[in-house]
Amino acid sequence: MKQSATGRTAPSPAASAEVRTSPRGSAASVTATLGVTVCLVLALAAAALWHLAQGTSGVGLGDIVRALIGEVGRLGDPDSGSSGAAVPSVNGVPVADIFAGSRLPRLAAGVAVGLALGVAGCLLQSITRNPLASPDTLAVASGSHFALTVLAAAGLTLPLWASSAVASTGGLTAALCVLGLAGRAATKETTRIILAGSAIAMALEAGTGMMLLLFKENTVGLYAWGSGSLSQLNLDGSLRAAPVIALALIAALLLSRRLDVLGIGEDAAASLGIPVRMTRLAAVVLAVVLTAVSVTLAGPIAFVGLGAPVLTRLLAHVVPALHRHMLALPVAGLIGALLIIVADACVRAVLSPTGAASIPTGIPTSLLGGALIVVLAMRLRDSASAGQAASVTGRLRSSRRFVIVLSVATGCLIAVVAIGLLAGSLWLRLGDVALWLSHDAPALIDRAFNERVPRILAACLAGAGLGLAGCLVQSTVRNPLAEPGILGITAGAGLGGAVAVTLLGGSRPLLVTAAVLAGLITFAIVAGLAWRGGFRPDRFVLIGIGMGYVLSAVTTFLLLSVDPWKTPRLFTWLSGTTYGRVDLDSLPIGLVLLAAIPLAFVMSRTLDLLALDDDTPRLLGVRTARTRLIALTLAAVLAAASVIAVGVVGFVGLIAPHFARFLVGSQHRRVIPTTVLIGAVIVCAADTIGRTVISPAQIPAGLMIALIGAPYFVWLLRRSRA
Repeated sequence: MKQSATGRTAPSPAASAEVRTSPRGSAASVTATLGVTVCLVLALAAAALWHLAQGTSGVGLGDIVRALIGEVGRLGDPDSGSSGAAVPSVNGVPVADIFAGSRLPRLAAGVAVGLALGVAGCLLQSITRNPLASPDTLAVASGSHFALTVLAAAGLTLPLWASSAVASTGGLTAALCVLGLAGRAATKETTRIILAGSAIAMALEAGTGMMLLLFKENTVGLYAWGSGSLSQLNLDGSLRAAPVIALALIAALLLSRRLDVLGIGEDAAASLGIPVRMTRLAAVVLAVVLTAVSVTLAGPIAFVGLGAPVLTRLLAHVVPALHRHMLALPVAGLIGALLIIVADACVRAVLSPTGAASIPTGIPTSLLGGALIVVLAMRLRDSASAGQAASVTGRLRSSRRFVIVLSVATGCLIAVVAIGLLAGSLWLRLGDVALWLSHDAPALIDRAFNERVPRILAACLAGAGLGLAGCLVQSTVRNPLAEPGILGITAGAGLGGAVAVTLLGGSRPLLVTAAVLAGLITFAIVAGLAWRGGFRPDRFVLIGIGMGYVLSAVTTFLLLSVDPWKTPRLFTWLSGTTYGRVDLDSLPIGLVLLAAIPLAFVMSRTLDLLALDDDTPRLLGVRTARTRLIALTLAAVLAAASVIAVGVVGFVGLIAPHFARFLVGSQHRRVIPTTVLIGAVIVCAADTIGRTVISPAQIPAGLMIALIGAPYFVWLLRRSRA
């Protein structure tokens, strides 16, 4: 036994080897492992038979078996082809062709993708020693998806190997970015690496969304594919992907001994001669290659790479041999294949094969993954640290600096508003503003201002609300990388809007009402789950992220299950836009800000204490749990009201408060007004750029903010990594 760097006593490699080589323990372990493997193979075979029996043609498993037996008989007796025997068919199509052209390719793709994602997730969780690491949470799938979407937008068609190479490049870049930004915290702070991956993925998805909107002709059908689809034209894709997956699995198995030793700690592994950095890099590259192949074959199917390794670890409590990577990697692959096949079969069984034809397989797996994050978050210990608190509180700044910053921010807001009034498909002059105010402007100019003023008003007020909401969230959960989206409001509002558009008619008042109510209900559920665990900051963050994934999956399901002509409209709204706004749309957020800003000032001293730690406010008589709930509820109302004005927008609540603390210090009586102004400037500027840069076409403000916010977020993560 020896003492680890963290102060815990860890078993020595020799002791571990002695335990593994015990005759009785070894025989029992081999038997148990063999039993688990056989059970998984049988379960996968049963699921495959169920999967093969489903399809839009109505052909059952018995029909397929009889047709295949007949085909084998004809191959064995060449003269039988002219005997006049009837070939089983449906609507003139031979059953054997249905099996070979539709059923088998879909099944083969599901098995290949599940195997690849299961092994990739197991590798990523091992090298990060983080139970929530996966191709999704590390942005690998988003990077591969973005790279392939760029190819499609450019009108390029490449063979599978070349597409896989492009997808691998995108996925590897994203993964290395996330791991590099998280640094050593990737193995210690679960929330940090998830926030880093989620933010990078958000930026990549924003870029993907922009490609889908700007190049509609070249990217038709990619929205559904972007959620993961097993639909295949033939077996070619699976057959070409199989050797790559097999080679990557073999290479991963060759790394298994090093990964086992790496699990006892980097220092101990290095002392035993393990090249830690090269081992981690090799594992990341293999995980990225496997993910890229799966994305190229079937799109980004979510969370199989998270669920399969987690279930493998649960089995390891019963079968300790599964702690060894030589066994854990193939078992995780089998579980991944089983998850995808069962998920796809369940959707087709519930909705009927015809009804499920337009529903991607990634939707039910996203539901599973989001629920799994929530469950794991409820079991995780809070990892907020003093380092995080110090990063939230920031440096002290002088009063003179505060006055200067406030003046400059006000001037920037005035300048951005003026540019927003003048810029657009029709550029105007300052004199036109005077004509419009005096009601003497020509009809064309009058119409331009009547369209732009409500948009600018909505952008400024929503930006101010999102900035203030982010300030409250970051101070309350003591995490400078948090933002209002982790409250679940963004995803909840999106689901409410999708329900209003797809199921209730889709009028503007109904959409707004449903979005706000759904956002607040989602926040109530997240807060209730977090409250049960003592309202710990990191737990609250992870529960919000998990709920967001679940609700986003349901939203995608609604978008793809109804009239496709409604999808672009709702997708644009979900991307954040001020298009078509009128003055009344800004009234709710304006009223909420009138009440929220004074209340936030009243709470400023308490927020200063909460940003420090849990002990200081408690010693001074502050009821931390209740205060957190009040502050987060206020943030939830602000974010929900902002949805009314500009739709679903992210990153503002992350950037504005952090930039404000950097400029004016940590005191909330200074941070609050600065944050409000910076948030207004960000959204107004993004909206102006989005409707001007490619006019008369427009880019949603939310996508512009995500693209602008990503570089800042990268800088922020690097700055706070220590």
